[in-house]
Amino acid sequence: MKKPVFRGAATALITPFKDGKVDYESFARLIDFQINGGIDALVVCGTTGEPSTLNDQEHMDVMEFCIKHTAGRVPVLCGTGSNDTEYAVSLSKRACEIGADALLMVTPYYNKTTQRGLVKHFYKVADNVDKPIIVYNVPSRTGLCIKPETYAELAKHPNISGIKEAGGDMSAIAHTMALCGDQINLYSGNDDQIVPVMSLGGQGVISVLSHLIPKQVHDICELYDKGQTKESLKLQLKYHELISALFCEVNPIPVKAAMQIMGYCNGELRLPLYEIEEKNYEKLKSIMKELNII
Repeated sequence: MKKPVFRGAATALITPFKDGKVDYESFARLIDFQINGGIDALVVCGTTGEPSTLNDQEHMDVMEFCIKHTAGRVPVLCGTGSNDTEYAVSLSKRACEIGADALLMVTPYYNKTTQRGLVKHFYKVADNVDKPIIVYNVPSRTGLCIKPETYAELAKHPNISGIKEAGGDMSAIAHTMALCGDQINLYSGNDDQIVPVMSLGGQGVISVLSHLIPKQVHDICELYDKGQTKESLKLQLKYHELISALFCEVNPIPVKAAMQIMGYCNGELRLPLYEIEEKNYEKLKSIMKELNII
């Protein structure tokens, strides 16, 4: 059995900006809020962190800041995926050098590839690093979906530890786990599917929701682990409307608005992402009030 990088909830962190630059003061407060709230791990430069608009130096600086500020309190996973395999290798090596505990690697996007190409791509990176890799499947963004049989091939590599599954197809996830067994660690990539994914052998979630409520998302996972499945499901469903509101527009637009409401950033985004529509902002704020988050 492959040792999981973490079990429970990891927050896929936003990257706070101020006047076009990374706001490290706000980033530090956000990291501390997450850890003090009981989060199990942190993900930096994942989709929610807007890595597509970070230049190369910013990407490295943001990862390094998160690692140093976290200071070993929880594992830090660094997003180092690319649609250029050689660049993914280079970025992954540098992330390992600065102390990443693990790597989160999205499938190649835009140019995409075949299923055979996916195996070659991830194996090439895994052959060149000494930290565990969590493969990230998010076909709604990449236009490419990893098939269960491909996961089975990826699971054979000792450095490919897990998968963040955001495809939403529970039948495919079940097929994947039937093929891979304990040779892969499964994480939900969708906040509305934490309990269903854990019921198929998942280790937890890489979450957006946990920005607002790290303890509660941790508790959803912990309760399930303890066999308190009804209580876990009840908590999952309690936040269903909030989860929907956090994805009413393209992530991370709504969650940055939510964190602005909570005082952890100013909500600034980088184009082409643009500020949340007023009606969606008001609905999000109203739900947060109803749940006593603010």
